[in-house]
Amino acid sequence: MKYKSEIEINKPLDKVIELFDNPDNMKKWMEGLQSFEAISGKPGEVGSKSRLKFKMGKREIEMIETVTVRNLPEEFSGTYEAQGVFNIVKNKFIPLTENRTKYISEQEFQFNGFMKIIGFLMPGMFKKQSMKYLIDFKNFVEKE
Repeated sequence: MKYKSEIEINKPLDKVIELFDNPDNMKKWMEGLQSFEAISGKPGEVGSKSRLKFKMGKREIEMIETVTVRNLPEEFSGTYEAQGVFNIVKNKFIPLTENRTKYISEQEFQFNGFMKIIGFLMPGMFKKQSMKYLIDFKNFVEKE
């Protein structure tokens, strides 16, 4: 399953990138994130791996992030592996005006086992969650 989400942020590109590029900020806008732990390499650098733990309702989800491209603001991409799910994410930031930035997130999900059924029956759930993260990030940046 592939899709794209985008949102406009009322802040300059430099400010958006500064806040996006700091892993310490993730808990401030990524609802459910319990911890972000570097496993190897420097977080945010190509090849680095980090463990993210989420609590979503009663479910606990652990995923491994691997950064694959770091060329901000043009692209920041990575893979996210969790039980039954492999997600490829490509983030792009485009200046629209001096004080407005477009954030585009392209997602590709690959499912295994039981998650194939979930992905097939409820693709909207994944799209809704991706958009929620973009909205929450926009709100965080605009309040900073």
